[in-house]
Amino acid sequence: MTDPASGAPHVATPEIETAFQNNMERIALIERERQTEQQAAAAGLGYINLVGFPIGPETISLIPRDVAMAAKTVCFLKAGGQIRLGVVDLTNPEIQTLVETITRETRAHVEIYLVSEHSFRSAVKMYDRLPKIIPQADELHLTAEELERFRAEIHDLRELDGRLQQATITDTFILLLAAALAANASDIHIEAESDAVRVRYRLDGVLTPVASLPTERWPRIVARIKLLAHLKLNITTAPQDGRISIFMTNDKIDVRVSTLPTAYGESIVLRLLRSTATAITFNDLGLRGRAHEKLEAAIREPNGMVVITGPTGSGKTTTLYAAMRQLNSPDTKIITLEDPIEYKLEGINQSQVDWAKGYTFAAGLRSILRQDPDIIMVGEIRDLETAETSIQAALTGHLVLSTIHTNDAAGAVPRFLSMGTKPYLLAPALNAVVAQRLVRRICPDCVAPTTVDPDTVARIAAVLKTIPSASGEQRPMPEQLSMMRGAGCSACHGTGYRGRIGVYEILVVDEEAEKLILTGSVSEYQVRTLAEHQGMLTMVQDGVLKALDGLTTIDEVFRVAK
Repeated sequence: MTDPASGAPHVATPEIETAFQNNMERIALIERERQTEQQAAAAGLGYINLVGFPIGPETISLIPRDVAMAAKTVCFLKAGGQIRLGVVDLTNPEIQTLVETITRETRAHVEIYLVSEHSFRSAVKMYDRLPKIIPQADELHLTAEELERFRAEIHDLRELDGRLQQATITDTFILLLAAALAANASDIHIEAESDAVRVRYRLDGVLTPVASLPTERWPRIVARIKLLAHLKLNITTAPQDGRISIFMTNDKIDVRVSTLPTAYGESIVLRLLRSTATAITFNDLGLRGRAHEKLEAAIREPNGMVVITGPTGSGKTTTLYAAMRQLNSPDTKIITLEDPIEYKLEGINQSQVDWAKGYTFAAGLRSILRQDPDIIMVGEIRDLETAETSIQAALTGHLVLSTIHTNDAAGAVPRFLSMGTKPYLLAPALNAVVAQRLVRRICPDCVAPTTVDPDTVARIAAVLKTIPSASGEQRPMPEQLSMMRGAGCSACHGTGYRGRIGVYEILVVDEEAEKLILTGSVSEYQVRTLAEHQGMLTMVQDGVLKALDGLTTIDEVFRVAK
């Protein structure tokens, strides 16, 4: 290249080369913006260039930075019930989920605009200008010394109320947790009422009032719990869910936190999930005689389905976990699909469903089958798709453990058929159905003889007469009926009960049961009659036998089983 005036060669300076390069980049950017605008028009969407666009902190923080980067989506406008999102890639499957989530949480109208990659990266620089928030720890370290200190102050739950009245806000929360752990409570219910805040513990499945808190202190206690559980302090009119981890000397406890707005303020339920709860073995469940042998044989089958039924809180998860512990070995691959994962089991692959992302029981089960498992645990069968996929898994060389909601074992087969499952597939797939309830054990420290009223004696006699001979559990009515109860002591906090045990009925699907299922029209009565012919003990029969053995009270049996 030469100079036109002198004819001498033209030498480009670094400044000229930089200017030339910058000019070319600007031209390229303009061209990319033009192409993006054309793509938006073709897709029937709006277009915007976010370079220099003023985005406020509250607007851009609507979407967390990590989510924005993964979905390449940024919120650039939020006003008057209208939300505008700038999206780079319309084919990203996360976009639809994100839009649905924002719509559900904000109840605003969400509209998508197409933006270029350069425009998006310019906008996300606004995240760097957001105020830095120091994250709150979601871990609460409760040492054995702290626990013992509170135990020394509270010898009986009946003393908890007085101790709480003088405690600080921090000590109030720790005291509630320490007392609940010492009492082996499964849940803490803190409920706002008109004149006080009531505290109840769920002890052995039964809610027990333990204390009350002054209403003027409740907002600060709520704020303390919300901080630890990473919940939003300013949201008091909508439910929230969070989690707190408690690290003790020899144990870790996950606390699931649920808040609910009520007429007198927020109420909170804390569910205490102990890692030691998974230590229960198959032999500790409370199965007796032939029932134990039947279930042991059913879960030892190389394939098929074992289904457990019962209401919420009846111990289904504990039974499933005990069965998996029994089956867990280095040469067996076990995968679970749960909602949610309640306890971590070593050596077992556990997966949690995510409804917001479409990872349902049915979708997760299809993915699990590609992982070459030997045993699959599905948290719950609640629809036809999950039922059919579980049955197919059971018929193709897998052992499937799951739960279903029915009142008793006889109701499981009609329930499957009512979902739409095919009888010719269900019959060979189903190994056994287990129905169960939990009854409270008599406290061994205050056990004492008790009398039984004539009506109850007659009811016990009627139950004993119906026990089938094939069960091997027939027992004559004793001439002098002697029953036990718990008188109430400090060890059981005055309830007379400590711990729980299961009452069961186990239906084994044998050749005769398969023929009945294949008819395609099965009633609970037909299944129950067949089960009695097999020698199945009903839950109430199993419970009465346990009461006669002094494990529980007859009142407790008749409370949970019919």
